[in-house]
Amino acid sequence: MRTNFDELLQAGAHFGHLKRKWNPAMAPYIFMERNGIHIIDLNKTVLKIEEAAEALKNIAKSGRKILFVGTKKQAQDAIASRAKEIGMPYITERWAGGMLTNFPTIRKAVKKMSQIDKMMNDGTFSNISKRERLQITRQREKLEKNLGSIADLTRLPSALFVVDVMRENIAVREAQRLGIPVFGIVDTNSNPNDIDFVIPANDDATKAIELILDAVCGAIREGLEERKVERADEEAAKAQQEGENAPKRERRQRVRKGGKAQEENAEEAAPEKEEEAE
Repeated sequence: MRTNFDELLQAGAHFGHLKRKWNPAMAPYIFMERNGIHIIDLNKTVLKIEEAAEALKNIAKSGRKILFVGTKKQAQDAIASRAKEIGMPYITERWAGGMLTNFPTIRKAVKKMSQIDKMMNDGTFSNISKRERLQITRQREKLEKNLGSIADLTRLPSALFVVDVMRENIAVREAQRLGIPVFGIVDTNSNPNDIDFVIPANDDATKAIELILDAVCGAIREGLEERKVERADEEAAKAQQEGENAPKRERRQRVRKGGKAQEENAEEAAPEKEEEAE
């Protein structure tokens, strides 16, 4: 799904922050100033969305995971719904420090959640006190709220998509430390130099966020579909190759069996010749 200029304009993606709050590094993406507010150049926004979408498509096509991050109210629902549709992990609650740089500990917390689920299902819960059940249930709810959306993330993500890079600066810094590329919606008050794929746009407008997410998630979906097609083609080619090789294998087996039979016959005939010689 491609996002055009008019859609972004109607969604208010061009409205930046007050001029006095701007980050000078965003100057290349600012079109003009109006009534003390910076106006973002949406022509560049469209180009940057296309660049980011293409890169994310290739990541998804290779079978790798992309972690979506958006804890601000305007982004939470949009992130959660679209990430679920394409089967990607996401964070919409508080970013837990060390979620990337201390990933093994996060995985332990996720496993703890699975262990509690097992206790609930195998009857262990009925053998503990009411107070303990209440404590464990509360612990499970807290883990689900913060980590439930990344329960299937068994290894570090290959990319991060962030809404409001200033708010999610801890996530961005952790990704940088690990060399994970960051895709981000960057407003005029933020530093684009920390972001690998900058999408200049209003990060407070829900409609603008949804439009951009629709574009990048649409590209990811295409990448996933292409991956399915390629794998199906590979399996079909493999099956065809195996079918073509089957007659050759059968011939080789017959030859080996024939050779073995000749050797056995020769061994049986050898004693008879020795007896005749005597």
